Amino acid sequence: MLEILKAILLGIVEGITEWLPISSTGHMILVEEFVEFKATNEFMEMFRVVIQLGAILAVVLLYFHKLNPFSPKKTKQEKMDTMSIWYKVVIGVIPAGVFGFLFDDWFDEHFYNYIMVAVMLIVYGVLFIMIENRNKGRQPKIASFNGLTYRTALLIGMIQILALVPGTSRSGVTILGAILLGTSRHIAAEYSFFLSIPIMFGASALKLIKFGFDFESIEIAVLITGMVVAFVVSLIAIKFLLAYIKKNDFKAFGWYRIGLGILVLGYFIISK
Repeated sequence: MLEILKAILLGIVEGITEWLPISSTGHMILVEEFVEFKATNEFMEMFRVVIQLGAILAVVLLYFHKLNPFSPKKTKQEKMDTMSIWYKVVIGVIPAGVFGFLFDDWFDEHFYNYIMVAVMLIVYGVLFIMIENRNKGRQPKIASFNGLTYRTALLIGMIQILALVPGTSRSGVTILGAILLGTSRHIAAEYSFFLSIPIMFGASALKLIKFGFDFESIEIAVLITGMVVAFVVSLIAIKFLLAYIKKNDFKAFGWYRIGLGILVLGYFIISK
């Protein structure tokens, strides 16, 4: 029962932090410092991927109609526009997909530590504040997916490579890059969501192939619980973010990242 409660807690953390630009890794490091599973490192690695899978299923559900090019409710032009979104997602995924496949384990091995995570939290927190101050009063050049060119999609995808460094936040760096390139906050957030679909499904598939399905019943229960909780909480977090940015900028998330980075750094310095 205790392991199930831990899975619920981690599912909540994943569901919130995967979509808000505040770094799921930074939060997981802190939470896992206090909440430890009685499990192997291999199982925990699998668990992190499975709850991410739950989170990504929330995007699929929320945007199923928008991303479905075969919907009978869409006109021919709307179906073409939907396919255009998918083409831009594919273009944006290629850089991070290639680099992730080649170097993901290397980045985790060399950079997955509290110092790097804390520094990235603070650095990108500062960047959010600086970029929002720079853009104050400016009108975005790209306010729809039709206005998002393939060149811009590729540039955002190249910027997303930076998310391989733990603590950066995949959604955070994608949103920052998109805003820098002239998109509205809404398009930046939605494009970040869409890019996550093939990336996270791909990562989940690789882990499943690597570890297989040979788990005990309690482990299966923990995996399913974490995935379901992450799915439900993700639905809430995504809707919150889209509603929030209609009237607000991302500076609050920047300040939060700075505070969390200082907290992570301070905690581990004191505890060492």
